[in-house]
Amino acid sequence: MAKPSPVSPLAPTDVPEMPAIAGVRLATAAAGIRYKGRTDVLLAVMDKGTTAAGVFTKSKCPSAPVEWCRAVLKNGKAQALVVNSGNANAFTGKTGKASTKLTGDIASKAVGCKPNEIFLASTGVIGEPLDATKFNGVLATLAESAGPDGWMDAAKAIMTTDTFPKVATATVKLGKAKVTINGMAKGAGMIAPDMATMLSFIFTDAPISAPALQALLKAGVEDSFNAVTIDGDTSTSDTLLMFATGAAAAQGAPKITKASDIRLKPFVKALNVILNDLAEQVARDGEGARKLVEVVVEGATTKASARKIAMSIANSPLVKTAIAGEDANWGRVVMAVGKAGEPANRDKLSIAFNGIRVAKLGARDPSYDETEVSNAMKNPKVQIKVTLGLGKGRDRVLTCDLTKEYVAINGDYRS
Repeated sequence: MAKPSPVSPLAPTDVPEMPAIAGVRLATAAAGIRYKGRTDVLLAVMDKGTTAAGVFTKSKCPSAPVEWCRAVLKNGKAQALVVNSGNANAFTGKTGKASTKLTGDIASKAVGCKPNEIFLASTGVIGEPLDATKFNGVLATLAESAGPDGWMDAAKAIMTTDTFPKVATATVKLGKAKVTINGMAKGAGMIAPDMATMLSFIFTDAPISAPALQALLKAGVEDSFNAVTIDGDTSTSDTLLMFATGAAAAQGAPKITKASDIRLKPFVKALNVILNDLAEQVARDGEGARKLVEVVVEGATTKASARKIAMSIANSPLVKTAIAGEDANWGRVVMAVGKAGEPANRDKLSIAFNGIRVAKLGARDPSYDETEVSNAMKNPKVQIKVTLGLGKGRDRVLTCDLTKEYVAINGDYRS
């Protein structure tokens, strides 16, 4: 296996202290799934009565854990989450289905609950059988040692080609009580979500019903994880799960049964901040990335049209390699706009890099200064803004540049 890449130069400089969440206990271990000398299994144990929500990949070739989670989510309750890295348990046929059942059985006995209250997620190599017998004994030990701390250890255990753990937290008022939201994510390659990111898990002590939690998560993902792309490839394992223990009810937090409850407004705002924070961290950790790229499209006929055009730009290898080379090549942006299949008028099109307009109304901007633009392209964050001049539709997506390191990482991934 390829050596781990150094920490991305785009990694956040400020990492939050992750507080405990009442009703959630964590533990990690090295089960030897694929990696040597590092943790690769996470067990999160939650109090009885915890509600659950989830959104998953729309891939027609989903992993066995995704299918497992879809089935148990109908119950709306959770008492444990088991995550392993190093093996995605995807494209593994009947063997994969059997391994999820065995993992669920082992975890349910370890925690003391029903298998349909166990959620599973796996990430790593596709197409190789997952030996679930490696969880024997491990999960029981983790269940006994699980504690309220260890959020960073948990985030590290689920990493694959990630170069840094991804976490976020917020504390807000719900009624007169304080509630906490903690989140973690992993993802660096095979990222073009059609629901969420490769793996992400959100926990809160707020008392929110499963239907309300599901509505909040489904809405929150659209402009966060669904607005990120690294390489245009949607994973077979994309899983975003959210758990609400309800422990804050003891401190006076009102029980929420509807997502439209006006008392949820501060909570929803904080949840969306966390989802966006984690999504940006995924973009910052794109395999081999040296530039964080924000693509803004405005003046489109609709928001949906702006999203498609922005994704066309963000997924273009030619645009991404130009950014890597610090070249404000607006011709490649024009190409990506034109191929998106959405309404566009060449002679109304304007383009700017980091606030410097390089093209105006279908031609090079008269005030274009090569030196000024070249200096702007040296920044670690590059914004590409496209103004279509057709309507009020606007959207933005995040991506990163495409470097030689991306090829090196993925060329060696199974070696």
